Amino acid sequence: MKHWNRYAKWLLLAALTIPVPACGDDSTDPPADPTGSGGSGGSGGGATTGTGGGAGGSGAGTTTGGGGGGGGGGGGGGGGAGGETASVEWPRVTSEIPLDPEIEDAITELLARMSTAQKVGQMVQPEILAITPAQVREHHIGSVLNGGGSWPGGSKHATVADWVALADAYYTASTDTSGAPGEHLGIPVIWGVDAVHGHNNVLGATLFPQNIGLGAMNDPDLIEQIGSITATEVAVTGLDWAFAPTLAVVRDDRWGRSYEGYSEDPEIVKSYAGRMIRGLQGRPAESASLFSGRHVVATAKHFMGDGGTEQGKDQGNTVCSEEALRDIHAQGYFSALEAGAQTVMASFSSWNGDKMHGHQYLLTDILKGQLGFTGFVIGDWNGHGQLPGCNNAQCAAAINAGVDMIMVPNDWMAFIENTIAAVQSGEIPMARIDDAVTRILRVKMRAGLFGPKANKGAPATRSVAGDAALLAAPEHRAVAREAVRKSLVLLKNKGGVLPLSKSMNVLVAGKAADNIQNQSGGWTLTWQGTGNTNADFPNAQSIYAGINEAITGAGMDGAATLSPDGTAAAATFDAAIVVIGETPYAEGQGDIGKFETLEHANLHPEDLAVIDTIRAQAPSVPIVTVFVSGRPLHTNKEINRSDAFVAAWLPGSEGGGVADVLFGDYEFQGKLSFSWPSADCQTPINKGDGELPLFPYGYGLMTTDADVLGDDLPEVSTGHGCAAPDPGMAGTTSEPLEIFVDGDEKGDYVLRIGGPSNWGGMDVGMGATLPDGEVSVSTVDGEIQGSAKQVTWSATGQIYAQVSAGMPGVDLSPYYNSETSIVFRARVDAPPEGTLVTLSAHCVYPCFGDINIASTLTSIADGEWHEVSVPLKCLTESGLDITNVNTPFLIYSDSPMDVAIEDVRWEPFTAGPTPTCTF
Repeated sequence: MKHWNRYAKWLLLAALTIPVPACGDDSTDPPADPTGSGGSGGSGGGATTGTGGGAGGSGAGTTTGGGGGGGGGGGGGGGGAGGETASVEWPRVTSEIPLDPEIEDAITELLARMSTAQKVGQMVQPEILAITPAQVREHHIGSVLNGGGSWPGGSKHATVADWVALADAYYTASTDTSGAPGEHLGIPVIWGVDAVHGHNNVLGATLFPQNIGLGAMNDPDLIEQIGSITATEVAVTGLDWAFAPTLAVVRDDRWGRSYEGYSEDPEIVKSYAGRMIRGLQGRPAESASLFSGRHVVATAKHFMGDGGTEQGKDQGNTVCSEEALRDIHAQGYFSALEAGAQTVMASFSSWNGDKMHGHQYLLTDILKGQLGFTGFVIGDWNGHGQLPGCNNAQCAAAINAGVDMIMVPNDWMAFIENTIAAVQSGEIPMARIDDAVTRILRVKMRAGLFGPKANKGAPATRSVAGDAALLAAPEHRAVAREAVRKSLVLLKNKGGVLPLSKSMNVLVAGKAADNIQNQSGGWTLTWQGTGNTNADFPNAQSIYAGINEAITGAGMDGAATLSPDGTAAAATFDAAIVVIGETPYAEGQGDIGKFETLEHANLHPEDLAVIDTIRAQAPSVPIVTVFVSGRPLHTNKEINRSDAFVAAWLPGSEGGGVADVLFGDYEFQGKLSFSWPSADCQTPINKGDGELPLFPYGYGLMTTDADVLGDDLPEVSTGHGCAAPDPGMAGTTSEPLEIFVDGDEKGDYVLRIGGPSNWGGMDVGMGATLPDGEVSVSTVDGEIQGSAKQVTWSATGQIYAQVSAGMPGVDLSPYYNSETSIVFRARVDAPPEGTLVTLSAHCVYPCFGDINIASTLTSIADGEWHEVSVPLKCLTESGLDITNVNTPFLIYSDSPMDVAIEDVRWEPFTAGPTPTCTF
């Protein structure tokens, strides 16, 4: 096809690139053989239950040895030898922040005076909503954090003064030494925050482009500036520690955290990592800069391989050789550690089946040993609880593996008690505790929080704390706007339609045109970046506002007309700027599941509809599409209908930066740091892997470049998900039908609630309540953060997963033929008051099959998690037409109850050949 000729030079460059070893680059798994058996059958039975996450013992695995107390050359010995021997050569990294003998001596002296309880308290990090300042003092807590969607007083609109006041309260409590001698040692607490694209949890902060956009800049100098500004704004609120930067090398764009990575190329990540660390912490070579009042402790995360998981599954498994792990996923850590990164966050993910939170070889032998890391390892949100034999309240294995500080948001009190018991029993060696605490104290002293190099007192007394004028200061916003300009990538410019003239009469359309939430993405004020309006961004400008300002400020005759749905389109316009793309998401909920594809027109059909409306009403008006997204997607349909197409990523608070480039005040500079797919299931696709993307890594036009891309890109769509069997085929399947997993609605299924006040149903989203309150839903933690829905019935109602409106039912016969069970995890906090609670699946109402599970739920009403499993045949025998299923999961109750639900799926070969349906 002719359009490939346009990219000949780019494809040649891509072909000549020396490929790096594959890691997380496995080809998409083929569909399961629909004619095969798919696995052995399980035992028969009715609705079965099993406990989830019981207490159980915590196997220590290979315990760390040696080391101990403190000072001098090793600072506690790095947790001991006791692990594997490196099978490949790893570099030795020399940190720009060396051990300081004065600090090491102070640590040794302090450690000798600490009790076991005081040591363990330093190793625990609760969430601010779960701990008071008084409890911080009582339990000798080392750190607190605020998670996404958590603010002082629980208010999204908390002021700078509110943040500083709470930081002051925690600090004052932690440093209070009153009481019996030695009872309280006055070690300051350190507060950590996810400042991942600016101080993004705080109202009015500067919001920089998300990392995927920064990667398209390829500008390390600007990265350091961004880090420095972010640190200043964090310090304004009195906080000490930023959980940034993310150093994931993203290898599969289905991952919902793709936008947190700078690139698929480890070289860009490596070139950025050290510069961002220096920006956040200050430059070690400049003593007046390092950990000054405008700088904070940084975190290199998530160690290691989080961007390489199979099928891009969040918290999944990265399968590759150790050489590939080193050469792809570790590169950013080398420069980050050299720049003096003081903390490293362990990844939720696994490497070759072993969870990183329990990986002694990588955490201790490689990171702390070979790479010479002398700071501390922080766990991720209850990540320790995912290890075998562990739960959120106890995990000796994670500590023994090398996690020094445990992020345990809610169960921190039990965790302290259980960890002290594990030390007393010898399950955790005291040498490992001493090593962990040594590292924590070292970082606090290096950061100037206390000790011989202290330069920071209570948060309210620090140099910039409370200075609200520094939050989104003009000079900060100017840097963010520059980053937006440099991040934009021009992919199509038919007939040189760009740049536009400010004298034009411009239609501005699309759901993201005047929506700062959409242009900012996840990790913005709230965890998923949802639930916000433009009013929640007082120091930001939408893309439409920037366009309007550019036109009206030019003093010409131009005008900008906003029409989100495009229905105002007419021939009188000189051009249409259509701002479309993804809606916000964060970890877990942003994954593109196995029953989905990369096709944007399928994920967000409303966007193509806007473009088609404009084309139909004003066929001669050129369309400039600005695509706001957290990853490359298959956008052939949108590109074909556009005269120009711009990848804008997630630009953040400075929408005016987009206008700067569209109207020619600045030239396009961005180049793709991720390959752009040519087909809806072309993933993984990465630089040097031999694949031919639509737009290769490094591609990006200037407006002066000739562009011969036609309007005839292939628009073929896969009939089912990229990693799914075709559900319309006969035979059997071993592939689970995921419905609601890891907090995410899978495939085409949408969670909804209904009841007498609205039997038509309403989408659940992050939370919803029926008009008369019969059913209400909120998002809560389950196996992982935000993975469950708490469903409270006050009267008759239901929760269900259903295909999108207007979609037909699906033939799921392979599941009927595969001894399938409908499975979900449930925590019954209040049992049903009545005797009727049905689990059903529908074949377009009034066609359905159901079974009463009231007694099952009552039997597990102990406030703990259990797995509930109901044979599918119980529903087909009661009326379900398996060839036309539009609602694969529904729970109805005619009485009050309170149940948390997660991990909903159809699981083949679990029901057995002859299941019974009696309860």
